[in-house]
Amino acid sequence: MMKPHVVVGLSGASGAAIGLRIVEILGDLGAEIHLVVSRAAERTLLEEVGPDAMSHLRACAHYWHGVDDIGASIASGSFPTRGMIVAPCSMRTLAAIAHCQADNLLVRAADVHLKERRPLVLVARETPLHLGHLRAMAATTEAGAIVMPPAPAFYLKPASVAEIVDQIARRAIDLLRLFEPVASQWRGPAEQRDANPFLVASTPSFDSAKVDAIKRVIPQERKE
Repeated sequence: MMKPHVVVGLSGASGAAIGLRIVEILGDLGAEIHLVVSRAAERTLLEEVGPDAMSHLRACAHYWHGVDDIGASIASGSFPTRGMIVAPCSMRTLAAIAHCQADNLLVRAADVHLKERRPLVLVARETPLHLGHLRAMAATTEAGAIVMPPAPAFYLKPASVAEIVDQIARRAIDLLRLFEPVASQWRGPAEQRDANPFLVASTPSFDSAKVDAIKRVIPQERKE
């Protein structure tokens, strides 16, 4: 069976580690990953993740497409992809997608997914939001995209930033509907495992080895 082709775009907003983790997980799931990274995202990866982030990201992807390469395979609707995630998605990129301003490969690939009616998940990273942001979100949603702000699942009681990043990445992948769900799931009162009557959540099913891998590329808190 042919591997599903999935496009992952990283644009220049905070949260670069989420995009990196998405690529890692998609690779584990057997997807063929087509990656496109904006120049601002390269700077954010360096600042937030570290000097080895770009090389690690390249190693995880099957194909690396230059952001200015508008002749790449993913720029055409004839190339059979199964979905795209932009994580993080800056407001500049979101607005460009909303208004069909396909002046680089990242936006063009997203536009292709909308016109071909394929899944497009935008992990929009900004706060607070002004009216222009909200209108761009509404426009992309009306066009068929899913806007997914990277909100932490506090009900899973994450113990570290790495666990929060992992869960957000998995939720974005689940929205593509390509694989069996990989994110930890909320469980209702009937499935309660402890005696807390106010907050009932499943025990996070984080893979410790993968969380350790995230910790190696996400800067840890300094101890004075």
